[in-house]
Amino acid sequence: MTIQQALTEATRQLTKAQVPDPSQDALLMLAHILQKNPLSVRLDGARELSPEDSARYRALLLHRAQRKPLQYLLGEQWFYGLAFQVDERVLIPRQETESLCELGIQHLKTLTNPAALDLCTGSGAIAVTLKHFCPHATIHACDLSTDALAVATANAQKHQVNIAFHQGDLFAPLGNLTFDLILSNPPYIESEDCKTLQAEVLQEPIMALDGGPDGLDFYRRIARQAHAHLNSGGLLAMEVGYTQAHAVARLLTDESAYRDVVIVHDLYGQERIVKAYKE
Repeated sequence: MTIQQALTEATRQLTKAQVPDPSQDALLMLAHILQKNPLSVRLDGARELSPEDSARYRALLLHRAQRKPLQYLLGEQWFYGLAFQVDERVLIPRQETESLCELGIQHLKTLTNPAALDLCTGSGAIAVTLKHFCPHATIHACDLSTDALAVATANAQKHQVNIAFHQGDLFAPLGNLTFDLILSNPPYIESEDCKTLQAEVLQEPIMALDGGPDGLDFYRRIARQAHAHLNSGGLLAMEVGYTQAHAVARLLTDESAYRDVVIVHDLYGQERIVKAYKE
């Protein structure tokens, strides 16, 4: 079977399984197996696949047709130009979260020897990205899940950055530590909505998705607690769901410790981030 024939058949199978963007997934999986970039694979369509590569491809296709997330199958996800290890222990980093990272990087670059915290770090994508692009900063990261922290630690090692990891519930393990920047992409999906998510998303860790009955449980706690861990003038910025920005902004406005509460749009024009400074 040639590469083009394999791609055509794979696309047919994935389409039948109602996989979103079946042709792209078929291409990315074959490129992963052949260890080539997707464009090279397309240009080499007349090449015959070896029996070994064909067997590996069929196995991947079977899992993808069962709606296992592509990133888990490939074992990585690209985020802010960096490749991150991902598996069933962590939420898959999304492109929209890059806007949160960009905001944090720009803030850190204005400071001398700053300290930053990535709250609910998951795969460590935010923390590692901050340290990679702001090596002068001291970066801390916290998560309740020991499994997630194992993945985050592996990603820090992969990118050769030094990050202080803490295991525990939000700010609980941080003691009296204070920061110039706190970024967080907490769980924010309403509990009932978690039952009706896309099949792939349902395979991601529920504790990284479920934000309580109205999706705002974590924002309430962060709004109440974050200012105690911010230095004067420090920045708090949180990613929010596409209908939550104004509700989260009100939570921060209601806390007298914050000023300049602002809603920030992401690359797609969505109200994606709420930020505020400590008085």
